Amino acid sequence: MHTPPNTSSTAATPNEPAAVGGSAVLAWLYVGIPLAWGVSQTFIKALALFK
Repeated sequence: MHTPPNTSSTAATPNEPAAVGGSAVLAWLYVGIPLAWGVSQTFIKALALFK
């Protein structure tokens, strides 16, 4: 018995690369902005310890 190849994929198809790229950018911004803020605040408070 021959099973057909699995054609479903989560990779972007040639018709929708911008939508997938935009989602990735939004996801990185959603995580990256608070992360950058937290790291900067920690760094600023650490600098105060060395004054």
